[in-house]
Amino acid sequence: MGATRIDGTTIARAVREDVARQVRALAANDIVPGLTVVIVGDDPASHVYVRSKEKASKEAGMRGDLVVLPAGTSESDLLAHLDRLNADPAVHGILVQMPLPKQIDQQRVIERIAPHKDVDGLHPVNLGKLFGGEKDGFVPCTPDGIMEILRAEGVETSGREAVVVGRSNLVGKPMAALLMHADATVTVCHSRTRDLASHVRRADIVVAAIGKPGFITGAMLKPGAVVIDVGINRVDDASSPTGFRLVGDVDFASASRVASRITPVPGGVGPMTIAMLLRNTLRAASRLPVHDRVSAGAGA
Repeated sequence: MGATRIDGTTIARAVREDVARQVRALAANDIVPGLTVVIVGDDPASHVYVRSKEKASKEAGMRGDLVVLPAGTSESDLLAHLDRLNADPAVHGILVQMPLPKQIDQQRVIERIAPHKDVDGLHPVNLGKLFGGEKDGFVPCTPDGIMEILRAEGVETSGREAVVVGRSNLVGKPMAALLMHADATVTVCHSRTRDLASHVRRADIVVAAIGKPGFITGAMLKPGAVVIDVGINRVDDASSPTGFRLVGDVDFASASRVASRITPVPGGVGPMTIAMLLRNTLRAASRLPVHDRVSAGAGA
Protein backbone atom coordinates (compact mmCIF):
# COMPACT_ATOMS: atom_id res chain seq x y z
CA MET A 1 0.00 0.00 0.00
CA GLY A 2 1.47 3.35 -1.05
CA ALA A 3 1.80 6.54 0.93
CA THR A 4 -1.00 9.08 1.15
CA ARG A 5 -0.26 12.17 -0.94
CA ILE A 6 -0.48 15.30 1.15
CA ASP A 7 -2.45 17.89 -0.78
CA GLY A 8 -0.68 21.15 0.03
CA THR A 9 -2.86 23.04 -2.42
CA THR A 10 -6.02 22.23 -0.45
CA ILE A 11 -4.41 23.03 2.92
CA ALA A 12 -3.08 26.32 1.54
CA ARG A 13 -6.50 27.22 0.16
CA ALA A 14 -8.01 26.85 3.63
CA VAL A 15 -5.34 29.15 5.10
CA ARG A 16 -5.88 31.74 2.36
CA GLU A 17 -9.66 31.67 2.83
CA ASP A 18 -9.19 32.26 6.55
CA VAL A 19 -6.79 35.13 5.85
CA ALA A 20 -9.27 36.68 3.39
CA ARG A 21 -12.03 36.47 6.00
CA GLN A 22 -9.85 38.28 8.56
CA VAL A 23 -8.80 40.88 5.98
CA ARG A 24 -12.48 41.68 5.39
CA ALA A 25 -12.93 42.14 9.13
CA LEU A 26 -9.98 44.56 9.23
CA ALA A 27 -11.37 46.45 6.24
CA ALA A 28 -14.48 47.19 8.30
CA ASN A 29 -12.12 49.19 10.55
CA ASP A 30 -10.48 50.94 7.58
CA ILE A 31 -7.33 48.80 7.76
CA VAL A 32 -6.15 47.26 4.48
CA PRO A 33 -3.05 45.06 4.87
CA GLY A 34 -0.38 46.01 2.37
CA LEU A 35 2.40 43.76 1.04
CA THR A 36 5.21 45.15 -1.11
CA VAL A 37 7.52 42.76 -2.94
CA VAL A 38 10.82 44.14 -4.26
CA ILE A 39 12.73 42.44 -7.05
CA VAL A 40 16.08 43.47 -8.50
CA GLY A 41 16.97 42.24 -11.98
CA ASP A 42 15.20 40.33 -14.72
CA ASP A 43 15.42 36.65 -13.78
CA PRO A 44 12.30 35.13 -15.42
CA ALA A 45 11.66 32.53 -12.71
CA SER A 46 11.86 35.14 -9.96
CA HIS A 47 9.47 37.43 -11.81
CA VAL A 48 6.92 34.63 -12.18
CA TYR A 49 7.20 33.91 -8.46
CA VAL A 50 6.85 37.50 -7.28
CA ARG A 51 3.87 38.14 -9.54
CA SER A 52 2.17 35.11 -8.02
CA LYS A 53 2.70 36.70 -4.58
CA GLU A 54 1.29 39.99 -5.81
CA LYS A 55 -1.73 38.23 -7.27
CA ALA A 56 -2.32 36.16 -4.12
CA SER A 57 -2.26 39.22 -1.89
CA LYS A 58 -4.83 41.02 -4.05
CA GLU A 59 -7.05 37.92 -4.10
CA ALA A 60 -7.00 38.02 -0.29
CA GLY A 61 -8.22 41.61 -0.35
CA MET A 62 -4.82 43.12 0.48
CA ARG A 63 -2.86 45.83 -1.27
CA GLY A 64 -0.26 43.99 -3.31
CA ASP A 65 2.50 46.16 -4.75
CA LEU A 66 5.52 45.14 -6.82
CA VAL A 67 8.69 47.24 -7.02
CA VAL A 68 10.89 46.24 -9.97
CA LEU A 69 14.43 47.59 -9.99
CA PRO A 70 17.03 47.12 -12.75
CA ALA A 71 19.80 44.56 -12.36
CA GLY A 72 22.39 47.32 -12.07
CA THR A 73 20.74 48.87 -9.01
CA SER A 74 23.31 49.76 -6.36
CA GLU A 75 23.09 48.53 -2.80
CA SER A 76 22.62 52.10 -1.53
CA ASP A 77 19.68 52.66 -3.91
CA LEU A 78 17.99 49.45 -2.79
CA LEU A 79 18.48 50.35 0.87
CA ALA A 80 16.98 53.79 0.18
CA HIS A 81 13.90 52.09 -1.32
CA LEU A 82 13.59 49.95 1.80
CA ASP A 83 13.87 53.00 4.05
CA ARG A 84 10.93 54.57 2.23
CA LEU A 85 8.87 51.39 2.57
CA ASN A 86 9.76 51.11 6.26
CA ALA A 87 8.44 54.65 6.76
CA ASP A 88 5.22 54.11 4.79
CA PRO A 89 2.35 53.25 7.19
CA ALA A 90 0.31 51.74 4.33
CA VAL A 91 3.00 49.08 3.83
CA HIS A 92 2.72 46.40 6.50
CA GLY A 93 4.87 43.69 4.94
CA ILE A 94 8.08 43.94 2.90
CA LEU A 95 9.70 41.08 1.02
CA VAL A 96 12.85 41.33 -1.10
CA GLN A 97 13.06 38.52 -3.63
CA MET A 98 16.29 36.52 -3.47
CA PRO A 99 18.83 36.03 -4.93
CA LEU A 100 20.13 39.54 -5.39
CA PRO A 101 22.74 40.72 -7.92
CA LYS A 102 26.35 40.23 -6.80
CA GLN A 103 26.92 43.95 -6.07
CA ILE A 104 24.36 43.82 -3.24
CA ASP A 105 25.00 42.30 0.19
CA GLN A 106 21.98 40.07 0.88
CA GLN A 107 22.38 40.09 4.65
CA ARG A 108 22.64 43.88 4.78
CA VAL A 109 19.37 44.09 2.85
CA ILE A 110 17.62 41.66 5.19
CA GLU A 111 18.78 43.62 8.22
CA ARG A 112 17.54 46.92 6.71
CA ILE A 113 13.90 45.77 6.65
CA ALA A 114 12.08 46.84 9.80
CA PRO A 115 11.56 43.68 11.91
CA HIS A 116 7.82 44.40 12.29
CA LYS A 117 7.50 44.45 8.48
CA ASP A 118 9.80 41.46 7.83
CA VAL A 119 7.07 39.06 6.72
CA ASP A 120 9.73 36.69 5.30
CA GLY A 121 10.93 36.12 8.89
CA LEU A 122 14.63 36.45 8.08
CA HIS A 123 15.64 39.51 10.09
CA PRO A 124 17.98 38.59 12.98
CA VAL A 125 15.39 39.92 15.46
CA ASN A 126 12.74 37.55 14.13
CA LEU A 127 15.10 34.59 13.89
CA GLY A 128 16.24 35.30 17.44
CA LYS A 129 12.66 35.32 18.67
CA LEU A 130 11.99 32.04 16.87
CA PHE A 131 14.98 30.26 18.39
CA GLY A 132 14.22 31.77 21.79
CA GLY A 133 10.68 30.42 21.68
CA GLU A 134 9.01 33.85 21.66
CA LYS A 135 5.64 34.02 19.91
CA ASP A 136 5.56 37.61 18.68
CA GLY A 137 8.06 37.42 15.82
CA PHE A 138 7.60 36.37 12.22
CA VAL A 139 8.53 32.81 11.21
CA PRO A 140 10.04 32.05 7.78
CA CYS A 141 7.16 31.08 5.51
CA THR A 142 8.23 27.67 4.23
CA PRO A 143 8.95 26.02 7.62
CA ASP A 144 5.85 27.71 9.06
CA GLY A 145 3.86 26.19 6.20
CA ILE A 146 5.31 22.76 6.90
CA MET A 147 4.16 22.96 10.51
CA GLU A 148 0.71 23.90 9.23
CA ILE A 149 0.77 20.80 7.00
CA LEU A 150 1.71 18.57 9.95
CA ARG A 151 -1.12 20.05 12.04
CA ALA A 152 -3.65 19.69 9.22
CA GLU A 153 -2.63 16.07 8.68
CA GLY A 154 -2.79 15.26 12.39
CA VAL A 155 0.88 14.24 12.51
CA GLU A 156 2.08 13.79 16.08
CA THR A 157 5.41 15.55 16.75
CA SER A 158 5.79 15.22 20.52
CA GLY A 159 8.43 12.63 21.33
CA ARG A 160 8.96 11.74 17.67
CA GLU A 161 12.29 11.56 15.85
CA ALA A 162 12.58 14.22 13.15
CA VAL A 163 15.41 14.64 10.66
CA VAL A 164 15.88 17.86 8.71
CA VAL A 165 18.16 17.47 5.70
CA GLY A 166 19.57 20.93 5.00
CA ARG A 167 20.77 23.75 7.25
CA SER A 168 19.87 26.98 5.46
CA ASN A 169 18.61 30.05 7.33
CA LEU A 170 15.56 30.01 5.07
CA VAL A 171 14.37 26.45 5.78
CA GLY A 172 16.65 24.04 7.61
CA LYS A 173 17.55 25.94 10.78
CA PRO A 174 14.11 27.48 11.45
CA MET A 175 12.48 24.13 10.64
CA ALA A 176 14.61 22.44 13.29
CA ALA A 177 13.66 25.12 15.83
CA LEU A 178 9.93 24.78 15.12
CA LEU A 179 10.07 21.01 15.46
CA MET A 180 11.97 21.31 18.74
CA HIS A 181 9.33 23.74 20.03
CA ALA A 182 6.77 21.08 19.04
CA ASP A 183 8.62 18.59 21.31
CA ALA A 184 10.22 16.52 18.55
CA THR A 185 13.75 15.16 18.92
CA VAL A 186 15.54 16.79 15.98
CA THR A 187 18.64 15.90 13.99
CA VAL A 188 19.92 18.31 11.34
CA CYS A 189 21.87 16.70 8.50
CA HIS A 190 23.86 18.46 5.79
CA SER A 191 26.57 18.00 3.15
CA ARG A 192 29.20 17.10 5.78
CA THR A 193 27.06 14.57 7.64
CA ARG A 194 28.65 11.11 7.79
CA ASP A 195 26.38 8.19 6.87
CA LEU A 196 23.38 10.45 6.33
CA ALA A 197 21.18 7.49 5.47
CA SER A 198 21.54 6.04 8.96
CA HIS A 199 20.20 9.27 10.47
CA VAL A 200 17.28 9.51 8.03
CA ARG A 201 16.34 5.87 8.64
CA ARG A 202 15.59 6.62 12.32
CA ALA A 203 13.19 9.43 11.55
CA ASP A 204 9.44 9.41 12.03
CA ILE A 205 9.36 12.76 10.20
CA VAL A 206 11.76 13.67 7.37
CA VAL A 207 12.04 17.19 5.97
CA ALA A 208 14.20 17.28 2.83
CA ALA A 209 15.56 20.71 1.91
CA ILE A 210 18.98 20.06 0.43
CA GLY A 211 18.56 21.14 -3.20
CA LYS A 212 19.52 17.82 -4.79
CA PRO A 213 16.93 16.10 -7.01
CA GLY A 214 15.82 12.68 -5.80
CA PHE A 215 18.45 12.62 -3.06
CA ILE A 216 16.28 10.91 -0.43
CA THR A 217 15.19 7.46 -1.60
CA GLY A 218 12.80 4.89 -0.22
CA ALA A 219 15.72 2.73 0.90
CA MET A 220 16.76 5.50 3.31
CA LEU A 221 13.37 5.76 5.03
CA LYS A 222 11.85 4.17 8.09
CA PRO A 223 8.62 2.38 7.14
CA GLY A 224 5.66 4.65 7.89
CA ALA A 225 7.68 7.87 8.01
CA VAL A 226 6.05 11.18 7.13
CA VAL A 227 8.07 12.79 4.33
CA ILE A 228 8.00 16.52 3.59
CA ASP A 229 9.78 17.45 0.35
CA VAL A 230 10.83 21.11 0.16
CA GLY A 231 12.97 20.76 -2.97
CA ILE A 232 12.08 22.30 -6.33
CA ASN A 233 14.56 21.16 -8.97
CA ARG A 234 14.44 21.31 -12.75
CA VAL A 235 15.56 18.15 -14.53
CA ASP A 236 15.74 17.55 -18.26
CA ASP A 237 12.74 15.78 -19.76
CA ALA A 238 12.56 15.45 -23.53
CA SER A 239 8.93 14.30 -23.30
CA SER A 240 7.84 17.59 -21.70
CA PRO A 241 6.82 20.56 -23.88
CA THR A 242 9.14 22.74 -21.80
CA GLY A 243 12.06 20.32 -22.05
CA PHE A 244 12.16 19.90 -18.28
CA ARG A 245 10.05 18.86 -15.30
CA LEU A 246 10.02 19.79 -11.64
CA VAL A 247 11.08 17.24 -9.05
CA GLY A 248 11.79 17.39 -5.35
CA ASP A 249 14.71 16.36 -3.17
CA VAL A 250 12.92 13.05 -2.57
CA ASP A 251 12.64 10.24 -5.09
CA PHE A 252 8.87 10.18 -4.99
CA ALA A 253 8.36 6.78 -6.62
CA SER A 254 10.51 4.80 -4.19
CA ALA A 255 9.73 6.92 -1.12
CA SER A 256 5.97 6.65 -1.59
CA ARG A 257 6.24 2.87 -1.29
CA VAL A 258 7.74 3.17 2.20
CA ALA A 259 6.33 6.38 3.73
CA SER A 260 2.89 6.73 5.30
CA ARG A 261 2.40 10.29 4.01
CA ILE A 262 4.40 12.33 1.50
CA THR A 263 4.21 15.75 -0.13
CA PRO A 264 4.42 15.81 -3.94
CA VAL A 265 6.38 18.30 -6.04
CA PRO A 266 4.69 20.41 -7.23
CA GLY A 267 1.53 20.73 -5.14
CA GLY A 268 2.97 20.03 -1.70
CA VAL A 269 4.98 22.58 0.26
CA GLY A 270 5.08 25.26 -2.45
CA PRO A 271 1.49 26.53 -2.11
CA MET A 272 1.93 26.77 1.66
CA THR A 273 4.80 29.26 1.38
CA ILE A 274 2.63 31.93 -0.21
CA ALA A 275 -0.27 31.16 2.14
CA MET A 276 1.93 31.76 5.17
CA LEU A 277 3.32 34.95 3.63
CA LEU A 278 -0.25 36.26 3.46
CA ARG A 279 -0.86 35.21 7.06
CA ASN A 280 2.29 37.02 8.19
CA THR A 281 1.20 40.17 6.35
CA LEU A 282 -2.20 39.98 8.03
CA ARG A 283 -0.49 39.68 11.41
CA ALA A 284 1.73 42.66 10.59
CA ALA A 285 -1.33 44.81 9.83
CA SER A 286 -3.31 43.54 12.81
CA ARG A 287 -0.77 44.55 15.43
CA LEU A 288 -0.01 48.08 14.20
CA PRO A 289 0.07 50.87 16.79
CA VAL A 290 -3.12 52.95 16.82
CA HIS A 291 -1.55 56.00 15.12
CA ASP A 292 -0.21 53.80 12.29
CA ARG A 293 -3.61 52.18 11.85
CA VAL A 294 -5.25 55.55 11.41
CA SER A 295 -2.65 56.61 8.82
CA ALA A 296 -2.91 53.32 6.96
CA GLY A 297 -6.68 53.55 6.84
CA ALA A 298 -6.59 57.10 5.55
CA GLY A 299 -4.36 56.13 2.65
CA ALA A 300 -6.12 52.92 1.72
